Amino acid sequence: MRTLREHLRIRQDQNCRVKRFAQYWEHEQRDRHGRVAQYFVNLQKIDLKLRQEGQARMTQALADSFDLTRPDPGFAEDPFPTYRALLAYSPVKRFSDGSVMAARHADLERIYRDTTTFSSDKKQEFLPKYGKTPLFEHHTTSLVFNDPPLHTRVRKIMVGALTPRAIAAMEPGLIRLVDHLLDRMGPQADLISEFAAAIPIEVIGNLFDMPHAERGPLRDWSLAILGALEPVLSAEQEDRGNRAVDEFCGYLRDLIARRRAKPGDPATDVLTRLMQGTRSGEHLTEVELLQNCIFILNAGHETTTNLIGNGLDLFLDHPDQRDLLINNPGLIDSAIEEFLRHQSSNQLGNRITTAATEIGEIAVAAGTRVHLLIGAANRDPAKFPDPDRFDITRSPNKHLAFAGGPHICLGLTLARLEGKIAIQRFLARYPGFHRAGPATRTGRVRFRGFSHLPVQLT
Repeated sequence: MRTLREHLRIRQDQNCRVKRFAQYWEHEQRDRHGRVAQYFVNLQKIDLKLRQEGQARMTQALADSFDLTRPDPGFAEDPFPTYRALLAYSPVKRFSDGSVMAARHADLERIYRDTTTFSSDKKQEFLPKYGKTPLFEHHTTSLVFNDPPLHTRVRKIMVGALTPRAIAAMEPGLIRLVDHLLDRMGPQADLISEFAAAIPIEVIGNLFDMPHAERGPLRDWSLAILGALEPVLSAEQEDRGNRAVDEFCGYLRDLIARRRAKPGDPATDVLTRLMQGTRSGEHLTEVELLQNCIFILNAGHETTTNLIGNGLDLFLDHPDQRDLLINNPGLIDSAIEEFLRHQSSNQLGNRITTAATEIGEIAVAAGTRVHLLIGAANRDPAKFPDPDRFDITRSPNKHLAFAGGPHICLGLTLARLEGKIAIQRFLARYPGFHRAGPATRTGRVRFRGFSHLPVQLT
């Protein structure tokens, strides 16, 4: 017979074994669940890696297949996925026609500074494109597509007509103009035709002391002439561009004749200033005068229209940034720079090499056309953290929307002033504006903007 003590010891041993088994079982279950959970974590990691690799292959394929001479449908509408692909996999790329493209911010900065190796003269490039036509004469005589000494001489005369003092004197009139346009708007408005495009037309018209009744054709002439700069040009676009140059020159000859008979004040009248030349005796020829008047009218119109239109559209997509500016009006200058970076009015520039050189790791022969992807450079992650994010407080913000080097945009101060006053006065009047229908892009590769931007004004 077992004693009571023995029975108790046996019971304790049994309890210990049961407890140890329970602990073992609990440990095994935890370990099993842990292994199962880790298995699914590993599956998720593998799936993510496969998707990332698949996305990377697709992105690389997009970069490999891109050719600016044959852009894919939809590129003009949204070029930014292609820009990201190019920056990641082909920041310097040779196209099928032998031309070369550069997308990195650092490469564009270097090219803009090196005017000896990278020429702006377009005679060699534009003669096959246009032939001996009005478009060829215009684009090969205007300031933007020339090198020194012509570029230096013409720019010197123009700078004298667009001094900071002269531009500052425009501000009161610009405020009156913007307020007048806002007063005329109904509950629904097209922010392009009724606002963004109307501002630079009036400003440039005032600079040239052009009668208001004669300003009607300016926008159509400008769109036709600048539209002919697209990488791929239809016969209809070319014909429209040539007609616009002829009609524009005809109008300007008459305006110049009237101004010679009755000169304006060269301190405020750009046309009179251009006709008079400089105090040192430098003058423009008749052809240079005509074509650079067209250039000023076109450049001042297109880039500013796009700056204002793109900026207001960005606020429609980013109401938090709109409200940030409304509550912090001191951010207006920073906001203008972010508009210019995020949605550059001019997406594309060009140069031609005068000597053998290299861009990145690619050898480039003399006489090679070089496409400068300004819109891509302004989204370069090596220069701009989180480059696709729209942030009106971004600083620093050294974008290339106005190009760089000796060819930096002559009218950048005026464009910034127009954009600043237009955006400030619009938001003060209509802080709650919202879309009233789909916006319509112009469909152009070189210049990014809208032809229609319908909104409800509140």
